[in-house]
Amino acid sequence: MSMSVGAFANSAPADQVTSPVADPPVEPKARTVRDRLIDAAEQCLTAKGIRATTVSEVAEVAGVSRGWLYRHFPDKSELLGAAIVRLNDAFWTESRTRLDSVTGLDEQIAAGVALARKESETPGALVLKLRQEEPEAFTACVGLGVRGLIPEIAAFWEPYIQAAVDRGEIHADTDRAEAAEWIARITMSLATVPGEQCDVDDHESVLRHARRYIVAAFRSDPAGT
Repeated sequence: MSMSVGAFANSAPADQVTSPVADPPVEPKARTVRDRLIDAAEQCLTAKGIRATTVSEVAEVAGVSRGWLYRHFPDKSELLGAAIVRLNDAFWTESRTRLDSVTGLDEQIAAGVALARKESETPGALVLKLRQEEPEAFTACVGLGVRGLIPEIAAFWEPYIQAAVDRGEIHADTDRAEAAEWIARITMSLATVPGEQCDVDDHESVLRHARRYIVAAFRSDPAGT
């Protein structure tokens, strides 16, 4: 008959010093086939984009047969859609973590531009690149329920605009939704379109631009009075 650890400890002689029994080390959870397929899809998306990625390539990278892949995903769109959704969640989670770690709308804008610039270094940002370069293929994979790029970025910025209003950093009558959409457009433009007056790969240059022209504009009365 087996005896539990607790029963064994309680039955030890009174003069015997006992120490707590350490829990066995927790084994890392094994990656499921589905996880491996999504991992492989992300690798292929990073290297080739949506249209050039094939089901056969994903299966090969994941180390499974095409038949096994189809047991988990009925077609390419659903497979790549699952990968894109995971990338999207990763990007916004990382973005919130980065922006929440700095104070001031100008610093947050600079951090947002840096995030959008680092597609190759930040896996979650790949979704932005895919949306811009292959919008039709992107929509086909993730479905019509996913909003467009600018509205989604604007929705992300709205609470940061409200926080800036609450801190007295920008004008109290600033329209949160309108201002957030403008920041979405400005940050994407800075991140993707080269210019001569603002070095988008230099934090101080982007920060100076954000302070002088973006945040300064939000301090003005939106009614123009």
